[in-house]
This record gives sequence, structure tokens and C-alpha cells, in this order.
Amino acid sequence: MTGTTTGTGGTGAGGTVGFVGLGAMGRGMAGSLLRAGHAVRVWNRSPEPVAALVAEGAEAAGTLAEVFAADTVVSMLANDDAVERLLLDPGLLAGANATLHVNMATVSLALAERAEALHAEHGIGYVAAPVLGRPPVAAAGRLNILVAGAPELLERAEPLFAAMGERTWRFGDSPRQANTAKIGANYLIACAIESLAEACSLAEAHGVRPTDLVEMLTGTLFPGPVHSGYGGMIAERRYEPAGFRMPLGLKDVGLALEAGAARNVPLPFGGILRDAFLDALAHGDGDKDWAAVAEVARRRAGLPD
Repeated sequence: MTGTTTGTGGTGAGGTVGFVGLGAMGRGMAGSLLRAGHAVRVWNRSPEPVAALVAEGAEAAGTLAEVFAADTVVSMLANDDAVERLLLDPGLLAGANATLHVNMATVSLALAERAEALHAEHGIGYVAAPVLGRPPVAAAGRLNILVAGAPELLERAEPLFAAMGERTWRFGDSPRQANTAKIGANYLIACAIESLAEACSLAEAHGVRPTDLVEMLTGTLFPGPVHSGYGGMIAERRYEPAGFRMPLGLKDVGLALEAGAARNVPLPFGGILRDAFLDALAHGDGDKDWAAVAEVARRRAGLPD
């Protein structure tokens, strides 16, 4: 693996970029492409994000076929089901003018393999480029982008990565390798959230303020955005607005367990995480940030609401 430092400017190789998926992350990413001087054609299931980006200079696409008439397509969808249903339509790919699809979603390894094969059948290059960063980071064009695919395709996509992120990390020639790295990263974040939740519950049960504990931990043993960001949310019980919703957290833990099972790699903590996320969803926390799984640790400890 190599790390490539990139800036956020530059217009790249020219041509129109089609962009599918304008959720909390996709809106900021498409906006970064516009600010870097790319011509961007956008499509989304709901019209409001499309209108907002058109006001910034994007072109609205009425159909997915219009998106795939662009030279390059970038997609940022929520899960396997959305990618499969919207983008892995043989009819759509057969009629496409696009010769490169950059899938930036966090998807299963099985879907990554199916997508690569189906795109190859239709003469379309396919690379995986999932990202690290929450919506404000995406809006600022400062994502870390984890990429894998044929080297010539990654080089072609590099101006787009430079516009959306501050660093690009290459993980290999097979798209599934980037998805493996992202699944591992999200699994580790989920583990950190759970461990922070348990430590804060222990502190609170013994009369120590969780905010004081988190301040000490992030100023000494565990500096960095994961422990400081999620630690603050957990200590303050501040889970809205959601930057990454609870169902997505459950999905990503499931992806890790699935990937582990595919190669006989035990992930014993994964079962605990899965059940904690299910508990949170059962208690009505589906619209909250996945850090709200900390409330499960508080309930187990018998702490007051």
C-alpha cells in the first residue's frame, strides 16, 4: 500500500462527471468536484439536493441513463441494495457512454466482485474508492480516499480524488481490496465507540464525569479524531444530528462479519457489536448517530436515563 498526498484544486482530465447519490456525504463530494472546476451532472432519488447543486453550477440528470452518458460516473450510495438496484442494471450499462465508474460506497466484497465483472462485460472500467470522513469533511474536500483497481484507471480518476480528498491510499489492483480496507476501518471505529461507551459507563457508575474521563483519554492515551469526536458525543450523550446513522453502523459490522466468515477469520467482538446495534435499533435509536449505541452500555449498567 502507498499513500499519495493530493491537493483539492485542479480541473483534471476534462469531460463531464456523472454523480449518483447526493446524501449527506455525496452532496459535499459533488460540491468539491464543482469547486475544482469539473463539469458535474447529478442524479438523486429526491430532488432537493439536485436543485441545491444545480444552483452551484451542476447539471441535473433526469435519468440514470443521462448520468451514464457522461465520460466518468462517480457514485455514493448507502448500501449493497441501492448499488445493485440502481447501478448494476445490465440494460443501463449496455447503453452507457461512460468508460469508468468510481464506486465510493462501502459495500460487501461479494458485491464488489459482481460489480467489477458486470462492468467488464460492458467495457466499463470499475474502481472502488470508499472514504474516511464525516459530512463536514466531505464538504471541505478533505476526505481520505481508499482506492483499488487497475492502475491506469486509478490514474485517470486521480484528479477527482484530488478534488474530493486530501489523501489517496492505494490498496491494490482489485476493487475488493479497497472495500476490505474500508470495512476493517469501520469495524475498528465501531470497536472504539463500544469501548468508549463501556469506559464512560464505568466512570459514571463510580461518580466520575464521563466528560472528564474523555478529556483525559484524548489528551493522553488516545488522541485523534475517532476518540475525541465520538468520545465527546458519548460523554455528552449528543447523538443528533446524525453524521452516520445507526442502521449504517449495523450494516458495516455485518459486512465485517461476512468478510471474516469468507476467509475463516474470527471476529469475536463483532457479534457483541452486532447485538449492541440491534439493541439500539430495538429501542428506537435508528435516526440517531451510531455513537448512540453507547446508550446500550448505559442500559446494561443500569444507569439512569
